[in-house]
Amino acid sequence: MRIARVFPCRTEATPDDELVYINCPPPFKETIPEIDEVHISTAFTWDKKRAEELAVHWGGLGVPVKISGPAYEKPSDGEFVPGLYIKKGYTITSRGCPNNCWYCTVGPLRELEIKDGWNVLDDNLLACSEEHFRAVIDMLKRQSHRPAFKGGLEAAILKPWQAELIKSVNPERLYCAYDTPNDYEPLVEAGKMFLNAGFTVSSHVMMCYVLIGYPGDTFEKADKRLEDTVRAGFMPFAMLYRPDDWVADDPEWAKFRWSWIRPEAVGSRMSKISREEACL
Repeated sequence: MRIARVFPCRTEATPDDELVYINCPPPFKETIPEIDEVHISTAFTWDKKRAEELAVHWGGLGVPVKISGPAYEKPSDGEFVPGLYIKKGYTITSRGCPNNCWYCTVGPLRELEIKDGWNVLDDNLLACSEEHFRAVIDMLKRQSHRPAFKGGLEAAILKPWQAELIKSVNPERLYCAYDTPNDYEPLVEAGKMFLNAGFTVSSHVMMCYVLIGYPGDTFEKADKRLEDTVRAGFMPFAMLYRPDDWVADDPEWAKFRWSWIRPEAVGSRMSKISREEACL
């Protein structure tokens, strides 16, 4: 089946083959390849209105049009298909998570058939069975690229043997998350496990998504969480909270976030914290 995939916006994971279209109505019928269906793939809730507009436009082709994706809390009922909705090289070996965090809408955990790829986007890989986790590691060892765990690794459930297996595939990046105050102590312990497994702070392989700008947050609180992330051994990556009805980022929060994602600024902050720690 030939599926035209339409995306309201482009991200670094958006596929780029000939049947991918970004935020546009269909081209003239004479110029579009023959297709059997149109899938509107929507990652963000704030793009749902645009996705529904695009569905109307593409409906004029006379083929079935379906809307789905994470924004609709139904990414897929089937197995993951490499290259279909995300670029080749990315892989998803499980969907969902057993936690029920207030800021997250992913469903219950479900292990999938493991497909080759080196950029793992699972919602909570560490919550999978030991058999599944070891099989994912074996798959990553076959890849021609150094892997990355961009879906995130839950610090609270990391075990030393998992940290050692992750180190065995020599990842270029791994990400944990610091979303709420309760996440910090587990992050510290995860940092110790990764360092004991052979990772180093100076390599900047150990990264951490840090949620900022959510209701009740302040610049002072966010700044402390980001600095504490450095003290736990991780390089922070600030993630600005966006509600379902998001339209635009608050300019002041956007400016603050930029100061914590620009490599030069983050590097300078990390060096300053390291010097302060050395003087204690």
